[in-house]
Amino acid sequence: MHYKKLFFPIGGGEELRERIHGALLIAKYFNSHLEIYKSQAKPSQIMKFDDNLPDTVLKELNAMAKDKLDEDLNIHETIFKEEIKKIGNVISPSPVENEATAQIITGEGYRSKLIEQESKYCDLVVVSSPHDGRITATFETTVTKSGKPALMFPREIKEFKTDNILIGWNNSPEISRAVSEAIPIMKEAKKVHIITSIEYTNDIIQIKKLQDYLLSHNIESTYEMVKTTNTPGEALLNYAKKGSYDLIIAGAFGERGLKEIMFGGTTKYILENTNIPVFMAH
Repeated sequence: MHYKKLFFPIGGGEELRERIHGALLIAKYFNSHLEIYKSQAKPSQIMKFDDNLPDTVLKELNAMAKDKLDEDLNIHETIFKEEIKKIGNVISPSPVENEATAQIITGEGYRSKLIEQESKYCDLVVVSSPHDGRITATFETTVTKSGKPALMFPREIKEFKTDNILIGWNNSPEISRAVSEAIPIMKEAKKVHIITSIEYTNDIIQIKKLQDYLLSHNIESTYEMVKTTNTPGEALLNYAKKGSYDLIIAGAFGERGLKEIMFGGTTKYILENTNIPVFMAH
């Protein structure tokens, strides 16, 4: 497929093994090279040292902080090696033709700044859904600062496939871009279905134009007008679950910013409740 290099930033927290497993599954499916990015804060960023402390004390505190960072990285690498054996990816520092490869790379400094820069050198960023739908700096930076499409997957995922795809069309620039960026995935799908509602478009001709656009890429699709609920995003997700769809394509957020749109908006509901991967674009 088109996505030859994937970027997946990861911190600590719960479901660490499950999140690494999910990212590796996606890389295996796309036969891509996956960079798992683990950032490490400098010891001085973790612990606020008093400049008046004796040099011997400062050295000891620095050593303690470094030991903690090394221990944390060892845990990630151990889980990575165990999970990669289960899935069948190949550990490699660079892509290998016709192989699903992966590596852990590290950086030292503030996580958000590092991710903002390092995420620019890939075809697709993958990110796990935030715990309890709470947006972290890692999540927000990955989705908004890379300039790349993002594939969000549930924190626990045992299988990844894209046979049946649902497009949630709201006529926004974000969904328009997401659809274009997802063309390589939809070309391999068995079913592509579009849903929209009268709140977003009451002109079926526009949906027909979307279908014609997809057909220009040899992607056949069907469509349906659905009723929304009082909770933004609920209708889309319920429809996807009832239809046993493998992937949702949705515009994530608009120009007003990620947090403003997500809190009380469509994306927030999906973040909190989805068990289906979501392909989105900024």
